[in-house]
Amino acid sequence: MAGRAAVPEVIWARPERTGRGPKPAFTRADIAAAAVRIADAEGLDGVTMRHVAAELGCGTMSLYNYVPRKEDLYELMIDAIGAEHEMFEPTGDWRADMLRNAEETRAIMRRHTWVPRLMPGVFGFSPNTLRYLEHCLACLEPLDVPAGTKTELVALLNGVVTTYTGNDIATAERTRSMPWTAEEENAVRMAYLGSQIATGAYPRLTAAFTEQSGPVDLEAVFRRALERVLDAFDPELR
Repeated sequence: MAGRAAVPEVIWARPERTGRGPKPAFTRADIAAAAVRIADAEGLDGVTMRHVAAELGCGTMSLYNYVPRKEDLYELMIDAIGAEHEMFEPTGDWRADMLRNAEETRAIMRRHTWVPRLMPGVFGFSPNTLRYLEHCLACLEPLDVPAGTKTELVALLNGVVTTYTGNDIATAERTRSMPWTAEEENAVRMAYLGSQIATGAYPRLTAAFTEQSGPVDLEAVFRRALERVLDAFDPELR
């Protein structure tokens, strides 16, 4: 493809457009915005070079002059939604600030439900991502641990957010694809579970389910997961 490199490279180290010719018709921001619009409307599978080119009103081969690989396009998209993070002034309470960052990350993923699918990739060096990481480290300034430990905290917290939010999104998408309601399916599954518990073959599970009666508060579970990650890095709790 035009502009495709024969060796690994980072999209951010490339000029906005390769090759000779007139002034570029589009910026990376234009391309990222078009791809994000498509992903928000159709899901990640709808983001193809051809579709993005059509959204911009250019030929597919022309787009390769700006973005050599689809993976580069994904990097542009992750960077674009990274601009939605609020770089607030740290309060001095590192736990509260990191919980705020985590909740905001979750909200961004809920707005752009395709994001969790891309997070396992190597998307850590874009301008907005670097700004967000710097912001998180500023929030962690009062935490008396090595800098490397702080970056581990950020990564682990983001991993928990991505996992929980990705599961929520996948569950919602699955429910929408079924010809029955989530409540109907849950009732059938709980009835089956009850029949298995009643056999006496699972005494530990029986105790656990007896102790946890009623519906599970998923929001509270998510919050506890975040708190437990922060507890693991808090010197005062060791």
